Amino acid sequence: MEPRAVARLGLLLTTVLVLGGCATARTLDAAKPGAPVVYAGTRLDLYALQGGCCARERFGAEAPAWPVLDLPASALLDTLLLPLSLPAAIGGRGSVRGGL
Repeated sequence: MEPRAVARLGLLLTTVLVLGGCATARTLDAAKPGAPVVYAGTRLDLYALQGGCCARERFGAEAPAWPVLDLPASALLDTLLLPLSLPAAIGGRGSVRGGL
């Protein structure tokens, strides 16, 4: 990738995270017992895009205002966080619990 494309991608991701309220960050902070852990932010975005009514009850966090814009950034961040979320989901001995 050329430097201008990387800069544009970085600006787009930053804008999405700041304006959209990153779903992954919201679910990480939720710490709701029983909430999805693996790809939680991506799942929250998809839930909102499908017209889900009760994001707070299901995920412990409100869905972003613009989930379609947040989805790529959440998918990327959720993928980067897989080494933490998978052990938490299968009951690993780590200190990660709840909404992650």
